[in-house]
Amino acid sequence: MDTHTPSRDAIQVLAEAYCDAVHFARADVFADMCHDKFSMTEVSADGSAQFWDKSAYLTRVSGRGAFEGAPDYEIFSIDVAGDEIARVHLTVHVPPLRYEDHLGFVRVDGTWKLLTKVFRTAARLEEE
Repeated sequence: MDTHTPSRDAIQVLAEAYCDAVHFARADVFADMCHDKFSMTEVSADGSAQFWDKSAYLTRVSGRGAFEGAPDYEIFSIDVAGDEIARVHLTVHVPPLRYEDHLGFVRVDGTWKLLTKVFRTAARLEEE
């Protein structure tokens, strides 16, 4: 399997931009990156779920400040199906939590857009 297709490389760039935007609270980046039908779901350890649409997500991001230092994240996998859909599995540190995110991208009119985000708290980290 060729892991360095133009689509895969584009998704890699978007995944890194996503992590940077989380770290620096860049709602403007998400306003452009997210599809108009974007939806976000948080699944808790007890099995409950919370849901947000694009507007609520942008409000959530713009309601906090940037974190200090460099972004802390790890991209585990990027899967691209054809030239239309892609999935990214990553973790991103949002002090004092580390989240595990599963991002779903779609290519619409030649542009990759983030359509879905399903995430959970992976760890509570000690504050330094």
